[in-house]
Parts: sequence; structure tokens; C-alpha cells
Amino acid sequence: MPMFDTLAQVTTAGPRNTVDGRMKVLVVFGTRPEAIKLAPVIHELRKRLFQTIVVSSSQHKHLLKPFLEGLNIDVDLDLGVMKRDQSPNDVAARVIAKLDRILARERPDLILVQGDTTTTLAGALAGFYRKIPVGHVEAGLRSGNLMSPFPEEMNRRVVSQIATFHFAATEKNRRNLLAEDVATEKVFVTGNPVVDALKYMLKNLHVAESITDLIAETNGKKRVLLTTHRRESFGPTMIANLKVLRDFVEKRRDVCLLFPVHPNPNVRSVAKDILGNLDRIHLLEPLDYSDFLAIMKSAWLIVSDSGGVQEEAPSLGKPLLVLRENTERPEAIRSGVSKLVGNSPGSLKQMLEENYDVETWIRSIKEVANPFGDGKASARIVKVIEEKLAAKSLPNSVQGSLF
Repeated sequence: MPMFDTLAQVTTAGPRNTVDGRMKVLVVFGTRPEAIKLAPVIHELRKRLFQTIVVSSSQHKHLLKPFLEGLNIDVDLDLGVMKRDQSPNDVAARVIAKLDRILARERPDLILVQGDTTTTLAGALAGFYRKIPVGHVEAGLRSGNLMSPFPEEMNRRVVSQIATFHFAATEKNRRNLLAEDVATEKVFVTGNPVVDALKYMLKNLHVAESITDLIAETNGKKRVLLTTHRRESFGPTMIANLKVLRDFVEKRRDVCLLFPVHPNPNVRSVAKDILGNLDRIHLLEPLDYSDFLAIMKSAWLIVSDSGGVQEEAPSLGKPLLVLRENTERPEAIRSGVSKLVGNSPGSLKQMLEENYDVETWIRSIKEVANPFGDGKASARIVKVIEEKLAAKSLPNSVQGSLF
């Protein structure tokens, strides 16, 4: 199934599923984390014979395509909103405008969104304006600070005001929603479908030769995997963290750094300036999911400001230092898989040195149970959708309001 590049194509191309009489679910995503977590849900929807229309905003177009191929997901409609140096306002406006025309034509029974991106917020708003029920996968995450992560914390709070069905990954997420007066009958603890996606991918890894060679080349080294790309990390914080990591690697010949560099210019320019052309520091282009998982599996330690990596690390039994002041995933901290660094480069330096000298924590991670689920989240989510959409067809006096 081709990926459509213009709205003109979107408005004339039909969805992949056109069989009458079945409930229709429209799934919207725009970034890698959304695609990873929604992929097993999409497969489950199609397995249960829902009419399933997959819409990509292409908020992260070039990063997204290889992930979709690895996850065996076809995109039916591509909104093509990606532009250089776009703001959240730009993304939201274009997604709502383009998606609205699709909703008017397709009239789905449910819109499914995931997480807290600008695409997620725009998809939920577009559904609300059309009075279409919205299901929110990974509902109930809260950092407690509206400005961190920005704009994700506000995005997910707004989506929680819109959503009809809240698919919470953990009991903590459920309690967060109930504390905000979300009705208990609308909240479902399912686990996180990232675990489902990881289990599938680990059984079907197709690792590029260049990554296999890199892992072989760094054999015997303590591999530190770095990912950093969040807005709140840009500028002095990122520069200081990269300098700490550079110095840590340079002083220890048995350590190497593997850094898939995000294409955002705020990341690429400082990465090249601080880490370019140094021994045992490997600056990589963005990786597809199989290649990224292969490097994660081989890592001695992960250092990241990514929300998705906070879920993937415990699924792979890998220790993680979180480059953030707070986290909406305290389950990973409480389980012992992750440690919160904050925005202090001095704290990062201390944690790196302590865990290099004494590896007790790093070696203990493999024994920690995954706090994010058992790999059956997608089946639970689709079962709820099946039951609730079936109830929608009952008389109003029986079903009650879905909103």
C-alpha cells in the first residue's frame, strides 16, 4: 500500500478496508514512538476484522518510514505535514485541517490515538469537533509539571479531557486519571503495547550489516547507548551532557559511545561539534527499529531523555540513566531499572563514574520484572473496543452516552 504524499491524493484515495457492516476504527499517528506502540494494536484490529484505516501525519516522516516497514504496517493515508523547523502550532493546525476532511468522508466509529504528541492532540481534537469517540492508548501519564516534558505534558492532559476510552498502561496511570475525575468505567488498565511490539520485533530482527559490523567492532567494550532529542534538552543542557559523556569515554579505553543522532538541527550541530571525529565515539544516522533494538541489546548502559526508551529498557533488562528533571514513568524508577539524572551535568558525571567503578546496579537489572506489562496489551485494548463499540449499536436507553 503506497504512502500518499499530498492532501489531493488523500482526498481521492480510499481506505484499504471497505467491507460493509463492520465497525470502522481510524488510527492516527505521526512519530516513531506512536507507530511502535500502535502497530500491535493495528494488527490486532485487523485480525479481528475491524475496518481499520491507518493515517500518518508524517510529523517525523523520514524517521517513521523504516519503522513502519519493520513493524509490517501499511499506511492508508498520509497527511504529509512535515516541514523544516515546524512549530507545534503548525503541526496541530495542518493535522486538524487535513484530518477533518477524511473524518467527514469516512465517518469512523472510533478514532484511536497514542501518547502525547502534537499529532495525538490534533487527532483527538479533530474527533471531538466531529463528535466521534476517541480512544487514548497510554493514557494517564503525568509528570506533574506542565512545562516538562513540553509540550507533551499539556497534550496528554487535554486528550484526557476529550477521550471516551482511556487505555492506561499501569495502575498508577489509572489512579492519575481517577484523580482528575475521569469516570472509572472509562479507564482500562491494559499494559503498554510497546512490550507487545518488542516481543514481536525481537523474534523478527533484521539487522543491517553495518550495525552487525559495529557491534562486532566494539566487542569487549562497555557500550553506552545515548539518545537525546527533547526540546527541554536543547542548548546549554545538551552541550554540558555531551561534554560529560565525551570526557567519560576519553578517560576509559574500555568504554565506547553509540549515538543515533536525531535529525533536528539543534541536536546534529552540537553532536558534531562536541563528539565528532573522536575515538570510540560513533555518531550514527537514525536507525530503523531492528537496528536500534540490536544496539540496545548490546549496550552496557543506556543514557536517554526519551519516554519510549524508559519503557524499552526494562523490557530488555538494560539499566537506564534518564536525562530529565522528572518522569511520567515512575514505575521504571521504582522498579530499579532507571535512575533520574536531572539537568545537572555534575550529577550525570557522578552517576557514570559510580556505576563504572561498582557495577552492582547494572548487573542487577536483568532480574527486575517488567513494570509495563506482559505483551498482551493490544489484545486487551481491542477487546474493550470490540465490546464498547458493540454497545454503541444498542438503543440509547441501554447504552448510555459514549461521550
